[in-house]
Amino acid sequence: MKWPLSLCEAGSGEERRQMASSSSGLTFKLHPLVIVNISDHYTRVKSQLKPPLVPHGSFSNGSDGSFSSATAASSADPSPRVYGCVIGVQRGRTVEIFNSFELLFDPVTHTLERTFLEKKQELYKKVFPNFYVLGWYSTGNDAEESDMHIHKALMDINESPVYVLLNPLINPAQKDLPITIFESELHVIDGIPQLIFVRASYTIETVEAERISVDHVAHLKPSDGGSAATQLAAHLTGMHSAIKMLNSRVRVLHHYLVAMQKGEIACDNSLLRQVSSLLRRLPVIESGKFQDDFLMEYNDTLLITYLAMLTNCSSTMNDLVDKFNTAYDRVSRRGGRAAFI
Repeated sequence: MKWPLSLCEAGSGEERRQMASSSSGLTFKLHPLVIVNISDHYTRVKSQLKPPLVPHGSFSNGSDGSFSSATAASSADPSPRVYGCVIGVQRGRTVEIFNSFELLFDPVTHTLERTFLEKKQELYKKVFPNFYVLGWYSTGNDAEESDMHIHKALMDINESPVYVLLNPLINPAQKDLPITIFESELHVIDGIPQLIFVRASYTIETVEAERISVDHVAHLKPSDGGSAATQLAAHLTGMHSAIKMLNSRVRVLHHYLVAMQKGEIACDNSLLRQVSSLLRRLPVIESGKFQDDFLMEYNDTLLITYLAMLTNCSSTMNDLVDKFNTAYDRVSRRGGRAAFI
C-alpha cells in the first residue's frame, strides 16, 4: 500500500491534489557521499541476499553477528530495502546533508533498532561534533505507509526529520538523479489532521575532496588493469558523453533565445546576461588560429603514433633476431652452419 504523497490522494477535491511540493521554505543541499553510501549499502545487501529469500518477519545474522537490514525484503518484492540515518548541519533555512550511516530494521514492528541508533549517533558525535541527525534514508520506488511510522519514531531526535529515498531501479530514459527528499507536513484530510510526505527540491553540493573522490571512482580501471585499447575506449566514451551533454544544453539555450526573439517568451534581461556570460566561456572553434593549432596537434599525434609503431616493430624484430641467432648458435656448436648475424 502506497502512502498518499505528492498528490495527496487521500484528500478530496482538486485543491488537495495540488499540494505536491513542500511549503516549508527550506533549502536542501545534498552531498554526493550520501548517494554513494546509500547505493553501496543497497548493493552489498542485495549481493548477499540469495534465494530463497529470508521469510518475512524474521532476522538474518550479518557478518558481525548483528541483525541484517536485508530482512526488510518481502517475498513479493525481490529487491531489499535498506535503512539508515542522514547527518549534517542546518544553518537558518538551509539544510546541508553531509553523510549517512546504516541502521538495523525490525520488519515485524516496522521500527529501527534504537540502541544501535543511539550508539552510532554517539560515535559520530565524537568525530563530527557539528553534525546532527537530520533524518533517515531508505530505498524503493516510492514511500510506503510503514515509512511514516519510522518517520514519527525519529521525531524525538529531530522534530522535523527529512526522508531521503533512493530508487535503485535503473531507468535509461531518466536524466535526473533517482533521489527524492521528503518532508512531513500536517494537513487536514477529511477533517482529520494527518502527517503526510511532501516532496522537497534539493541541489547537489560538493567540496574539493568529494570532487576528487568522485572523479577517481569514475575513472577506476578494471581489476586486471585492462588493455590500452579498453582504457582509450572508456576515455573516448566519457568525452563523447560530455560533448553530447554540452550540445544538448546549448541547444536548449538556442531554442530559448529563438522563442524570446519571436516574442513567445517574455524578455528577461538578467537571464540574458547569464546566457551571454556562459556563451563567452565556450571555446571559439571557427577561427583560423584554431584550425592551425588543431592541425598541428593532429599531425604531432599522428607522428608520435607512427614513431611508437616503428619502435614496437623494431623491438619485435630484435627479439626475432635474438631467437634466430640463439637457435643457429646451437647448430653451429654441433658442426652446422654459422650464425645468421
